[in-house]
Amino acid sequence: MKKLLLWVLAIAFTITAVQGQEARLMRFPAVHNNQVVFTYAGDLYTVDISGGVARKLTTHVGYEMFPHFSPDGRTIAFTGQYDGNTEVFSIPAEGGTPMRLTHTATLNRDDISDRMGPNNIVMAWTPDGEKIVYRSRKQSFNDFKGQLFMVPVNGGMSEELPLSTGGFCSFSPDGRKLAFNRVFREFRTWKYYKGGMADDIWIFDFNTKEVTNITSNPAQDIFPMWIGDEIFFLSDRDRTMNLFVYNTKTKNIEKVTNYNDYDIKFPSFDHNSIVFEKGGFLFAFDVKTRTTRKINITITDDQNYSRPSLVDASKRITNADLSPNGERVVFSARGDVYTLPSEKGITYNLTASSDVHEREATWSPDGKWIAYLSDKTGEYEVYIQPQDGSMPATQVTSGINNYIFGIEWSPDSKKILFSDRLGRLQYVDIETKAVTLVTKGKYGLVNSYSWSPDSKWIAYSTSDANRFSVVYIYGIDSKTTNSVTNGWFSSYGPVFSNDGKYLLYVSDREFNPIYSNTEWNHAYVDMSNIYIVMLSKDTPSPFALENNEVKPETKTEQPKDKDSAKKPAKTEEKPKPEVQPVKIDFDGIENRTVELTGKAGRYYNIYCIDGKVYYNYSSSKDRQPVAMMYDLKKQKETELGESIRFTISSNGKKMLVSKNRTYAVIDLPTGKINMEKTIDLSDMKVWVDYHKEWKQIFDESWRQMRDFFYVENMHGVDWKAIHDKYAVLVPYVNHRNDLTYIIGEMIGELNVGHAYVNSGDKPEPERIKTGLLGAKLSKHSSGYFRVDKILEGANWSDALRSPLAEIGVNVKEGDYIISVDGVDLKNIPDIYSTLINKADKTVALVVNSSPQANGGRKVLVKPIADESELYYYTWVQNNIRKVNETTNGEVGYIHIPDMGVAGLNEFVKYFYPQLTKKALIIDDRGNGGGNVSPMILERLSRVVYRMTMRRGFDQPSTIPSETHYGPKVVLIDRYSASDGDLFPYGFKKLGLGPLIGVRSWGGVVGISGSLPFVDGGDLRKPEFTSFSSDTGEWIIEGHGVDPDIEIDNDPYREYMGQDDQLNKAIEQIKVMLKDYKPLPQIPQAPDRSK
Repeated sequence: MKKLLLWVLAIAFTITAVQGQEARLMRFPAVHNNQVVFTYAGDLYTVDISGGVARKLTTHVGYEMFPHFSPDGRTIAFTGQYDGNTEVFSIPAEGGTPMRLTHTATLNRDDISDRMGPNNIVMAWTPDGEKIVYRSRKQSFNDFKGQLFMVPVNGGMSEELPLSTGGFCSFSPDGRKLAFNRVFREFRTWKYYKGGMADDIWIFDFNTKEVTNITSNPAQDIFPMWIGDEIFFLSDRDRTMNLFVYNTKTKNIEKVTNYNDYDIKFPSFDHNSIVFEKGGFLFAFDVKTRTTRKINITITDDQNYSRPSLVDASKRITNADLSPNGERVVFSARGDVYTLPSEKGITYNLTASSDVHEREATWSPDGKWIAYLSDKTGEYEVYIQPQDGSMPATQVTSGINNYIFGIEWSPDSKKILFSDRLGRLQYVDIETKAVTLVTKGKYGLVNSYSWSPDSKWIAYSTSDANRFSVVYIYGIDSKTTNSVTNGWFSSYGPVFSNDGKYLLYVSDREFNPIYSNTEWNHAYVDMSNIYIVMLSKDTPSPFALENNEVKPETKTEQPKDKDSAKKPAKTEEKPKPEVQPVKIDFDGIENRTVELTGKAGRYYNIYCIDGKVYYNYSSSKDRQPVAMMYDLKKQKETELGESIRFTISSNGKKMLVSKNRTYAVIDLPTGKINMEKTIDLSDMKVWVDYHKEWKQIFDESWRQMRDFFYVENMHGVDWKAIHDKYAVLVPYVNHRNDLTYIIGEMIGELNVGHAYVNSGDKPEPERIKTGLLGAKLSKHSSGYFRVDKILEGANWSDALRSPLAEIGVNVKEGDYIISVDGVDLKNIPDIYSTLINKADKTVALVVNSSPQANGGRKVLVKPIADESELYYYTWVQNNIRKVNETTNGEVGYIHIPDMGVAGLNEFVKYFYPQLTKKALIIDDRGNGGGNVSPMILERLSRVVYRMTMRRGFDQPSTIPSETHYGPKVVLIDRYSASDGDLFPYGFKKLGLGPLIGVRSWGGVVGISGSLPFVDGGDLRKPEFTSFSSDTGEWIIEGHGVDPDIEIDNDPYREYMGQDDQLNKAIEQIKVMLKDYKPLPQIPQAPDRSK
């Protein structure tokens, strides 16, 4: 009995120990008296302010966040994702069924793991408890910018606060004033920021309409919390984000916490306490005593989103290879190595390691081994493993200590070639494990390389000083390198033919320009083709001229064997052919190059097998890859299939083809590919231990940033110490988005603009889009909905379709909407609740010029999913009209929303039609960046150096053509970002005119695409940047571009339609026009008769 009792006590102690583990990674806390509510692993929990076991309030698959108590403490408003959209909801404080309060646009970027942050974030309650304030980007073309709205506590139509932009905010106790941030950037992974977007605390007086800056500090002052006569806020003016307080009576600012480990994050308050997150724990700050204590919280939960689960790895295939004879295929997928039968058999997972990332699996040519990259040691190294998994993997490299890219077996299966982030191309000897350096790229990475069939030569390409790619061949025995191509044409992707006679590569030497319709200018696209080098002087060209001649037939009599009819013929097994040494004559090798006849385009993935060249082709007209084959003997090209990608087995007999995420192994084809029998991927299932996987992703993120960051000193940060600082939080992650949050905090320590992270596979609801009508509507006293404003659209463009302004609809401002699809709206609080899931679907409206059902008429409309483009178009058109009217048509206006395709299109649309304007205002405000600013600056900086004329026409033309002649100004603001920073910098540097506005964002360290993560996550690493061509100093990053004429837009005046920055630009350009000297007109005809 005593043993039994001890056993029971032991079990009870174990359960208590497990259940009593203190929780961490609690986020977005709110407080009312003794109750605290917070987000944990995507759900809302509540706990007493003294701590204890927390109780779950929500269980939805979406992410519930930003809870705020009503002033009476009875209701919690929060941002959630019920019904498939990120909206404002409310629940009773003790828990209950959520009530949806808003119905808005379903934005593409409104996830908590996105650097722009979620949409429709609950910010505050009005002091009377009647309305909930939230921030939304539903009307903004720029993902940086959002407005503040209020929705009634029981739902209904939202109303705008009279401010053009807004973020975190707090009302004065009497509700007459609002302390607020103009900028919202708390989800940006950029700490210690002091660029143009660094915000202050502002106060808006609802009576006087005055906006006042109360902090005015170059650092970030955010999260105003108005308690009595004091406004508490966060600031990183002393580097770590701490709590400060501003006294509205004395105007003094005092620092009230002094942390230097982790930032204070997302504080909230009631009249007595401020609760906040720091280092994953929650703390309570007593407003009166100025003391802080940690809230010790225990969470007993099933942790459904972090439990090990069976995952389909076939959805995360990153590369594939096939065995020499094609019996099996090896896949790298979800961080593991799988081998699958090409037709029938068992699927094997050779690695099955949630805590390790294995990738780039490749079959050895002798069929015995599979090589792959693994970070099992904490760094990527090359491993080999018996293909049947009979033995553990063997590590064959060590101490690479850098990111390794692709690997390539030598044909004799004795060596493996690989490249890394340092630009090194190396190979490892499997037996000795010795690593030999082939080359180190001086101007970029070595991305393409291959072995000769005798394993004695390596062909590769790397950039020269002009950034043209040059093909080289390295001798294994001689350890010497010779060039195959010169620097006149970019050449890359070299591969040997399987008989060792040829080297094939791709080169950009097809010159067929296309000409622009917008200006007399050219572009070269589709420049590449495949070229073949005869490696030996003795090898004839495959396209050598031929002349058929008659060869006399000679007969030789065979001796008769008396028993030949009786004895069966012996079948001798053919010996495996010996690999012939590859002979290369480097003397004159460039002149032994011929072009493979074909259309110029983009060629890649080249093989040459027994006189047949296999490759993928695409072009600027059709970017889908087409698999092709060229028979050198018949000199005929054959299309094998569209949207086909492939790899060929090492013996050249089989091909692995893929299309639309299906795979098949076929005999090496000579005609159209048939994929009737595909590989069964259904058994590529793996039990994923999320905690182990998330630690691997965290560590790899840290390593990638270490390896790729644009300067080796990591901005002076002790990067290992930063890893350790945030690694302690990883074991507490129970939702994928929380891992993203930790990685974001870690990379944010680098104090750089373009350090981005996005979640991989995660729980999320199905998106359900709300239909929108392209109009501002309000609830009328009759119960029906008044059309207050119809957004301007363009019926010729589907992207600018404004539903109520379409031809034949004939709805006017001031009309009333009576019903939607037969549903009378009189007792419907929010018309948009009837338009859920109605985007891009035909909807019947009854409209009337008066607020009544009688006399209404039915119209058919097709609601849209997003109105932001219409708001943008309306804003631009209003600005064009304003500039035109105030300058008597002499000045043009161009807004550039970004420096990508959309921004370039906007520039082209508005630049060329306004070339005859005497002056231009170029608006860079809100420009989200990209990479086309040099193209735009080149056009703006053109100088007229001569004129042309034609008989019968009075108006001359400029050379260069399509050149604007006259003064120019550029408008910038705090949202002019990235290439939107570089554009005004270049405009100013080139002396094209003054900059007007406020300092820009200040982030110009550029990024490339993400490298693979096991669950599809995304990490952008700042890899390159600009510096001054004059002084050699770093430019822009962390500061921005300063205007020549500084003027800020007051958020209230701007909301009311007063754009002071644009007004100043108009004023300035008028002054500049006073010195305008027109170009000369056509001179008098010359008389050459004398």
